[in-house]
Amino acid sequence: MSEHDPEFREEFEEGIQEDLDEPPLFKVLLHNDDYTTMEFVVEILEKVFYKTPSEATQIMLHVHRNGVGLCGVYPGEVAETKVEVVHHLARKNGFPLKCSMEKA
Repeated sequence: MSEHDPEFREEFEEGIQEDLDEPPLFKVLLHNDDYTTMEFVVEILEKVFYKTPSEATQIMLHVHRNGVGLCGVYPGEVAETKVEVVHHLARKNGFPLKCSMEKA
C-alpha cells in the first residue's frame, strides 16, 4: 500500500478525527452584588478576561442590569483558573464578587 493511496489517506484521517474529541467548554459568568464597584468589575474583565475597555464596560453594565453576565467560554481547566483568579483578586481587594462556570 502506497502513502499516496487516496483510500488509505481517507481512512487514516477519519480514524484520527474519531480519536480527537474536543474538550468540553464552560461559560464563565460574573454575578452582580451590591458592594463590588463597577470600576473593579471592569478592571477584572480587562485583566483576567482580556476584554477591551469598551467590551468590559458593556459586560459590566449587563451584569449590573441583569444580575449575571458572560465573560467568555473556555476549556474546563482554563475556566476553573479564571474563576479562581477572580475570587482571589476580589478577596484581596475586599469585594464579594462572585464568578462561576457552567457547561456551555
